Amino acid sequence: MQIHRVGPDRFTALDALPDTLPAQGFVWIGTTRAEFESQHDLLQGALQRWEGAGLVDLHVADLLNEQRPSDFDYTSWYDLLVFRRLAAIAAIEAESDPAAKKASARRMFEAIDTSPVGFAVFDHVLLTVHPDNCAVLDHFAQRLRDLANGNDGRGASRLPSAPADLMLRMVNFMVDNYLDLRRLLTRQLGQLQSELLSPRSRFNDWSVLLESRNALHLLEDTCEDQRAAVQEWIDALDEWPDAANDAARRERELLRVRSRDVLEHIERVLTHVRRLEQSAENAVQLHFSALGHRTNDIMRTLTVLTAIFLPLNLVTGFFGMNFDSLPLIHSATGVWVAVVAMVVIGLTLGAFFWRKRYLGTRQRS
Repeated sequence: MQIHRVGPDRFTALDALPDTLPAQGFVWIGTTRAEFESQHDLLQGALQRWEGAGLVDLHVADLLNEQRPSDFDYTSWYDLLVFRRLAAIAAIEAESDPAAKKASARRMFEAIDTSPVGFAVFDHVLLTVHPDNCAVLDHFAQRLRDLANGNDGRGASRLPSAPADLMLRMVNFMVDNYLDLRRLLTRQLGQLQSELLSPRSRFNDWSVLLESRNALHLLEDTCEDQRAAVQEWIDALDEWPDAANDAARRERELLRVRSRDVLEHIERVLTHVRRLEQSAENAVQLHFSALGHRTNDIMRTLTVLTAIFLPLNLVTGFFGMNFDSLPLIHSATGVWVAVVAMVVIGLTLGAFFWRKRYLGTRQRS
């Protein structure tokens, strides 16, 4: 469990839960799901002491639920947001070997996994519940520490001013990971589509394509839940009591701006995912259209060859009948006459079908 005091101009790590809240700033408690379950009574007692009320039992169950979709709920003393983060995905570089490309695509779509991060936003306390080995918790602890020390060149004034501000920054960071995922998904789907539409390859790795479509459907559902949760948060933010002074009104307006920015990022991810889904569907349809076109070309060629050899078979069948009175049957030049006739018939029919564009690949001008 990480306990931090975020003040107007400093960021301090605490060894234990404080007895009272600081006069300025707020307390950020970051914990894993397992720690939250084991330290539940301690945290509930601290929240009761600080804010006058703890978490509702149903919300505690939501924070402990690993399958909980993105959602928002509120009470009169705190807001609860559950937001599914993207599991860490290492960038998979393009491979030169086709088999390695398929393996990379399979690993990419299998790696698209999400897990919920819970935020309980009080007036002066932010409680975040993370999955095990969550990079978001450590990243923001170090980031706020750098801001307080001025290591990033922007100064301590960039520290979050309220629990809701820190929550939105963390949510925005998680959404940015989805934005980074778009490039990787586009590249992997592009490789699959190139192989799918290549006339010289026989695409048979349908399992990877099916996994990619299922992964995109799951990602679309996740983004839709995220959009609904953030939109509900924005609606609840508009219903907060009016600010008491200009500084509070400015802070409230900054929260709205940051919330709309998060919502816009989610919309971009959702739009791109839907575009990829449509692109994959179109590629499959084009594949079967091209396959049908190639099949038609093959059948047309076979039909033309059959039409050319049919009269030749008729000639050989006629002279192959077992009668003594057939013409040319007893002549020494009869066989050459039949051969020349069959060659002329074959060449004539071949030229006729060529001019009709039934043979070859020439296009009409």
